[in-house]
Amino acid sequence: MEEILKEAQQKMEKALEHMKHEFGKVRTGRANPQILEGVMVDYYGTPTSIMQVGNVSVPDSQMIVITPWEKKMLSEIEKAILRADLGMTPQNDGNVVRLPVPPLTEDRRKEMVKQIKKIAEDAKVGIRSVRRDSNERLKKKEKDKVLSQDDVKTGEARIQKLTDEKVVQVDKLTGQKESELMAV
Repeated sequence: MEEILKEAQQKMEKALEHMKHEFGKVRTGRANPQILEGVMVDYYGTPTSIMQVGNVSVPDSQMIVITPWEKKMLSEIEKAILRADLGMTPQNDGNVVRLPVPPLTEDRRKEMVKQIKKIAEDAKVGIRSVRRDSNERLKKKEKDKVLSQDDVKTGEARIQKLTDEKVVQVDKLTGQKESELMAV
């Protein structure tokens, strides 16, 4: 039973970590290098993450600066950012690519909040499916006469408590991200 509970906790933590990772990709009006994570640059015919062709830094809250390892990658980085349609226009000065982060409009903020709520709901669904799978495993152990009915009830209660804790964490993180988004 402890093994099932431990495994359930690990899977629920993974769902939370995935949600945090997805939240990091959502633009909040502040410069965050994570928004470039999915941007792929054509590096000598190989699609390569922008993070691997240069140094990405954030000198202030409204600017991301990409300094490529090779100068000839400047135009490729610029093209990749435009193709990624991040809602930002890169500026190439011959040495670095500057990416000014425009302030978010009220409508865009509301759109982002909807996106965040969807990510949070996906995380909750993941957590609940872990609960369901764990409960089914407990019932199977009972059917195989490995666990008693009382042990299964205790296990289900502990899994439910764990699920409730993780859902509260999801709600808390969602609230934080939402207030960060709505702050002007």
